Amino acid sequence: MDRKTMVPWLAALLVLLVPLAANSHHAFAAEFDSNSPVLLEGKVTRVEWINPHAWVHLEVPQEDGSTLTWMVEGGTPNTLLRAGIDKNTLAIGSDIVVRGYQSKDKACKPACKANGRDLTFKDGRKLFMGSSGTGAPRDGSDPREPVRR
Repeated sequence: MDRKTMVPWLAALLVLLVPLAANSHHAFAAEFDSNSPVLLEGKVTRVEWINPHAWVHLEVPQEDGSTLTWMVEGGTPNTLLRAGIDKNTLAIGSDIVVRGYQSKDKACKPACKANGRDLTFKDGRKLFMGSSGTGAPRDGSDPREPVRR
């Protein structure tokens, strides 16, 4: 195929693939319920530093003495690193408090899921762990969001 015929084919392919890439990242409202806020206090059991979102796994103690496993979605690994969250700050066994929103699927199988907005460490440090511009509620967690009046 010569250059004159290859350029239009490549342009057509690009036009077809761009909408697929744009839709591959879900919006907050597709999976999470802004009317179901959660406050989770527990120990970090696992952290997945994967794209498009990092996941923090927590064991949250219940009143009856059992524990409930939660998977908390954060921003991208790069977003978390820029916010000051890395593998050392989220070490396995760390006690943290996460504020966020539960998934629309409340079945909690195999684990409960939530979108994390901010997390607080035992020493009182509070960091934003979410991702902006995804349709999550403007709840004051993201220091970069404009203040609503």
